[in-house]
Amino acid sequence: MSAAVKVHGQVSPGFEPVAEAFATNFAEHGEIGAACTLYLDAQPVVDIWGGLAEVEPARPWAQDTIVIAFSCTKGATAVCANKLIQEGRLDPDAPVARYWPEFAANGKADIPVRWTLSHRAGLAGVEGDFTLEDVAAWDPIVAGIASQAPAWEPGTAHGYHTRSYGWINGEIIRRITGLSPGKYFATEVAAPLGLDFYIGVPEALEPRIARLYPEVHDAETQALLDSVLTDQSTLMGRVMSGPSGLFGYNDMWNTRLLRAAEMPSSNGHGDARSLARMYAACIGEVDGVRLLSAETVARASEVLSDGPDCVIGQPLTIGLGFMLAPTFPPGVGPHTFGHSGAGGSVAFADPDRGLAFGYVMNQMKMSMTNLDPRAQHLVAATYKALGEVKS
Repeated sequence: MSAAVKVHGQVSPGFEPVAEAFATNFAEHGEIGAACTLYLDAQPVVDIWGGLAEVEPARPWAQDTIVIAFSCTKGATAVCANKLIQEGRLDPDAPVARYWPEFAANGKADIPVRWTLSHRAGLAGVEGDFTLEDVAAWDPIVAGIASQAPAWEPGTAHGYHTRSYGWINGEIIRRITGLSPGKYFATEVAAPLGLDFYIGVPEALEPRIARLYPEVHDAETQALLDSVLTDQSTLMGRVMSGPSGLFGYNDMWNTRLLRAAEMPSSNGHGDARSLARMYAACIGEVDGVRLLSAETVARASEVLSDGPDCVIGQPLTIGLGFMLAPTFPPGVGPHTFGHSGAGGSVAFADPDRGLAFGYVMNQMKMSMTNLDPRAQHLVAATYKALGEVKS
């Protein structure tokens, strides 16, 4: 890409630095296609996109392009769980087994919901012999999780439940509502706000999905990454590639099977506009819809897990399902909550500033930290503009 990449969309006066940072990502940081949206005080102030949804054959990134957002999906699942808590249908201090009796097996009877939302349940890896068809079918995976024992004493440490987060908390949602987590999200979150975000993409939307481009490394670097992310002798390797060593950050995510499956941890597809709009509705009323009350947000933003994570070895700060500051690019407000996704995507709300932010892209850049320069530059430009607009 060149610096001349055309940035499409709308930018409110004062927010031009965000569009400039967006264009710079193409010129200097290998962006292929991307979108970024900001809401301020429940109104969109930046809604931009550019580049290519697919390189060969060339397909421009359009206003209605959607793309996988990986663990930004965990934030959408956390919105669902906290909405149920707000409605009194889910008690975060109740044992998971109250809602899902089979989960009590193998020493898990007393694990409370707050530990499954904050990655403290000791169930980061899914044990058993599974296929991708089992993943798509849902029931075999959640039955496996229900039968297994924790890998560490629940509540004593936090370890990133890379994929099991979605299956565990998604099954809790299903047991309470009678709807799969993807259908619950579609009905109770996406529909009222008109979001173009899906946990399980309908086949009719396939032509709008941007192709994901895994990061290309030299052979030595790739071998090192593979040894870290797929080594079945380590907890990290089992979790990051699991279950059953089925997963890698490669072209498998471009298949219909993994686009259609409901993986409430990992495979939400949508646009930056929908992620920003969702978070805006968590901290304010957007076109008559508010998802979470201020009280619910405050409870969800209490730190439950902090410091080095026993799976990925990096510091993570987690609340009731959401990542919290400082687990975001530098410069966000202290009460920021949301979630980032593998490869670079990030979405969050900063309730102190009335800000909601969404960024998605199709060129992965793998990092176990929050140091992706693309998101960093967009966030820095956002807060710089925000300071000037509100000064």
